[in-house]
Amino acid sequence: MSEYGATVAWHLKPDTPFDYETFNRDHEWTLGGGEVVQASASPDFFGSGSKVNPDEAVVAATSSCHMLTFLSIAAKRGLKVLSYIDQPSGTVEKNADGRMAITRIVLRPRVVFDDADMDGPALEKLHDSAHRNCFVANSLNSDVVIEPA
Repeated sequence: MSEYGATVAWHLKPDTPFDYETFNRDHEWTLGGGEVVQASASPDFFGSGSKVNPDEAVVAATSSCHMLTFLSIAAKRGLKVLSYIDQPSGTVEKNADGRMAITRIVLRPRVVFDDADMDGPALEKLHDSAHRNCFVANSLNSDVVIEPA
């Protein structure tokens, strides 16, 4: 078993009003290794567009987990990967219960192998295995779709 943690901190500046449309959503994430990430809400929800928001962090974490799982499987099978680039996207909308949620994440990985002629079905099988074994994807209720380039 592994356990992970972070500190998420937000403070109201003195003499600042606190109401829904105008309160400052900027905050910090201090991760377990000590890295500090400047975060905010999505601009769609009165946040800053220049800082990471929780929605894009979930999308990036899903892509990162899939990639790391894919690379591990490829390495175990003796397949040398030269590059892996993904440009994932996520959709935030009302779910079946009428609540706002990330309902769909689409991963679009482009993988380049060294000396391996990877046909469509073999590549799809690697991605399927990575998806089944990705910790983050296994933790989500949203659809995660893999569309290899």
